[in-house]
Amino acid sequence: MRFASRILLGAGTAALLVTATPAMANAETVTPVQTVAASTSATPVFADTWGPYYSGDKKAEAEGKVTVEKKSQKHWYWKKYSKIVKKCTWYKGEKKCKWVKQWFKKRAWKWENEYHYTVDTKLTNHKWWSKPRHFCAWETFKVVGFDGSTSYKSFKNCSKKPGFYSFSGEGAEHIYVKVSRGDHGRPHGYQSGWEHIYSHA
Repeated sequence: MRFASRILLGAGTAALLVTATPAMANAETVTPVQTVAASTSATPVFADTWGPYYSGDKKAEAEGKVTVEKKSQKHWYWKKYSKIVKKCTWYKGEKKCKWVKQWFKKRAWKWENEYHYTVDTKLTNHKWWSKPRHFCAWETFKVVGFDGSTSYKSFKNCSKKPGFYSFSGEGAEHIYVKVSRGDHGRPHGYQSGWEHIYSHA
């Protein structure tokens, strides 16, 4: 298994603070609102094979490939900024003016990077005539996101022919696979433990 190192481009919100004379603009802040993808370009950043990995009894075998693309998208947001403006009022026939800070907003856009992954897998069942509790080969994938979230994806193969499967997603920091045996409903035993097949380092 090989791991790839890539530079993560963080998406952040910057706040600019500028001192100004009454005739100049003052502070600028960024306030995200509605996000709309305007255009997309994809760049492959990772492609590697993994496995084969086996269940505890060696009767289930899983192997495959992980591919990751970096997609740059244009996102729109509201940019909030302030200006020092002159406000005048009339009081008892006399005009009085003062400089005050007033807030405005405008639409702006920025490029944001997203990492889309695809996992392709081949699952082989080397003992399809086994007892009902263990006649299927199972593989379960665990995907850990950049935000700490965890999701799972499982496939089974109960026949003597290899099964080919694929799934995709976005924002994976780590991907693991566990190989086991079970029935048509779920895996029951001979679990391999989690094997690390991808890391966004």
